[in-house]
Amino acid sequence: MKIKKITLLLPVTLLVFNFLHAQVKPVKKVVHHQSTAASFARGKMVYTNICLACHMADGGGVQNMNPPLTNTTYVLGSKIKLIQIVLNGFKEDVEINGQTYQNVMTPHSDLKDRQIADVLTYVRKSFGNKASSVTIAEVKKTRAGNKKS
Repeated sequence: MKIKKITLLLPVTLLVFNFLHAQVKPVKKVVHHQSTAASFARGKMVYTNICLACHMADGGGVQNMNPPLTNTTYVLGSKIKLIQIVLNGFKEDVEINGQTYQNVMTPHSDLKDRQIADVLTYVRKSFGNKASSVTIAEVKKTRAGNKKS
């Protein structure tokens, strides 16, 4: 009798186990989402403490002084150039949407790679921008290239 019960329960147990196993979502996707959300939150803090005074809370900048961070090729274009701007500062007059901006941006090479990646991820995903994240590896590589120059 006991053997019959075990023989009947074994296939049912395997079916339940397989069903539950199929319902488990890959951990990698969850971790990636959490790390992007965490990076965004950290980036917002860096932006608030360092960038907001010049680029404003809405990323709109200050007319003829500090350029906007909304829908510009500087923000949405090359991540390497954007990282270089944060590391080296920016001293050129720049024209965006018919307006010239001429205030000097000081370098922020004192920021850690993670801080730069986080703040640039925040900027590239805020203010109506829809661009990819900046990674710590991209910042490290750009910083290393700066030192060789």
